[in-house]
Amino acid sequence: MLLLGPWHSCDCALIFYSHSFWVMKQPLLEPGVGMEEGMGEASRKPSVSLLDKISTYRNMVWETYKSKPISYWVLLLLSSAAMLVAFPTSSLLSRLYFSNGGKSKWIISWVAVAGWPLTAIILIPTYLFGRTSPTPLTLKLALSYILLGFLSAADNLMYAYAYAYLPASTASLLASSSLVFSALFGYLIVKNKINASTINAVVIITAALAIIGLDSDSDRYGNITNRQYILGFVWDIIGSALHGLIFALSELVFVKLLGRRSFHVVMEQQVMVSLFAFLFTTIGVIVNHDFQAMASEASSFKGGKVSYIMVLIWSVITFQLGVLGGTAVLFLSSTVLAGVLNAVRVPITSIAAVILLNDPMSGFKILSLVITFWGFASYIYGNYSVSKDPSL
Repeated sequence: MLLLGPWHSCDCALIFYSHSFWVMKQPLLEPGVGMEEGMGEASRKPSVSLLDKISTYRNMVWETYKSKPISYWVLLLLSSAAMLVAFPTSSLLSRLYFSNGGKSKWIISWVAVAGWPLTAIILIPTYLFGRTSPTPLTLKLALSYILLGFLSAADNLMYAYAYAYLPASTASLLASSSLVFSALFGYLIVKNKINASTINAVVIITAALAIIGLDSDSDRYGNITNRQYILGFVWDIIGSALHGLIFALSELVFVKLLGRRSFHVVMEQQVMVSLFAFLFTTIGVIVNHDFQAMASEASSFKGGKVSYIMVLIWSVITFQLGVLGGTAVLFLSSTVLAGVLNAVRVPITSIAAVILLNDPMSGFKILSLVITFWGFASYIYGNYSVSKDPSL
């Protein structure tokens, strides 16, 4: 399975389907007509040149562009940019917090959901001008939001431990394993189909994680012990598994309780889940006395109090911008484009961490990065094929 990349699979699939399509399109030979004549007719068909294909694709892109208003493309561009900029930035800020003297995992977990009012503010105009009304909050729906909020709070805390002990590039690569768990839990809970490309992606990304694990000696900061590195590695994987579970449960809520998917319904769920995650995380911060410790932490922070406050404020903003951008891309375009952008942001985060935070980047990590991107490409191709042909 590891030997077959997405592009090899793509070529084989195109050959197979092209052959099947050709067979179905050929007329049945009349009695007395030999195979040579039939083959001769097929061989006389003009072949499509590369320039013709390029022209066809160019016309298709142009027609797609003209089918939507300019405002649609501007919003899609801004949403895509939000995903590609905000998510990597929030990851780098989390690592910057710990490398500059921050110690509280609860605080980083808290800022990840403290920006939930921003999403709520954006949701309000959909009620005022979009002729929509809030979804009725039933007991089952409220309990599902509470459960998802609790799981999200736990997930953020696990990722905080990962960024405390791992380089940002490593933590980002390990977090990409959430794709594996999303596919697994989606199959077990929501009964989503798993095709060969998904299995290929799961195996490839798992291999990439194993490569990172083998390279722990050259990937660890000097002030991080071996035990702390292993702890960050394990929490990152568990957090990714929990992230996949949250995705599957969220989809189950749409299927069983909401019965519909629209922009404002998804935004409502995001607001409610973030609100309960915020409440659970705030309780953790209070119990751990981290609010009281923020003053002393800021005074000893590299760059001073202003730098400390700016790191936290921008962490709040970038976390929410990433979520809003991802939600907008899903509804303006498709899950395929969201998957492509999600795959692209992994190398962006890794490269930015190496340049800005001097993250260690060994040959093993580069290999793992390439393999991870390969796995994402396999998954995206498989799901694109299924979306084009639901019978697959």
